[in-house]
Amino acid sequence: MKIAVCGKGGVGKTFIAAGLAAYFAASGRPVIAIDADSSPNLAQSLGLSAEEAARILPVAENEELIRMKTGTDFSGVFRLSFTVDDITGRYAVPTPSGANLLVMGTVKTMGAGCTCPAHSVVKALLRHLVVERDEFVILDMEAGIEHLGRGTAEHVDVLLAVADANQKSLAVAATICRLARASEIHTIGLVANRIADARQETVFRSFAGSHHLPVLGQIPFDQVVAQAGMTGELPDPSISVALKAVSELAKSLEASHAG
Repeated sequence: MKIAVCGKGGVGKTFIAAGLAAYFAASGRPVIAIDADSSPNLAQSLGLSAEEAARILPVAENEELIRMKTGTDFSGVFRLSFTVDDITGRYAVPTPSGANLLVMGTVKTMGAGCTCPAHSVVKALLRHLVVERDEFVILDMEAGIEHLGRGTAEHVDVLLAVADANQKSLAVAATICRLARASEIHTIGLVANRIADARQETVFRSFAGSHHLPVLGQIPFDQVVAQAGMTGELPDPSISVALKAVSELAKSLEASHAG
């Protein structure tokens, strides 16, 4: 199963992506977690230290890899056809969660030189991981909707648009779902995150109902998670109600996909 986790910046999509990856890995599934955000921080959410995360070289910034895959003997000319199946084995980073992590990184602007080779490698790798591999793949997508315009998430099985009760985050999530409906993604829906009380749940579900959007999961506000965010530690899954809710979301998605 391939799951893309999307949403406005700051709604907690990385927490949910990490929770899904950790759940499936703990259940014995081979899992590849992909950090496709331009501000990557999935590594620490999967249990790596800040120092370990800082040592990860993103695919888009790996000049040796890009040159090896796309380089030719002619200046300014690069190969359009190349294999990427070896990249996961060579560059995926094991994490304490049990999932292997790939950080895609940000393709540099045109002012920094031609972006075509790096973009081509990242796009081909994402397609390979989502379409051709058998592992569970969890994608922590770039905030907002730009990834849908690029077709980054178009081949996944499930697209989760994460939002809280804030109207701005709900509007972004609704736009993500609307754009995704033009794709062949089987399951598209909202995930309510950090819902602290009945009023917030009412706001969220009222918005979902008025926009005819299914709510696939609801994650409560969790002081354990908030405290862990301040200390930089991972929340204790045995006492975190939010992580337990993410596990229930994972079970539901797996059951739906199997059916």
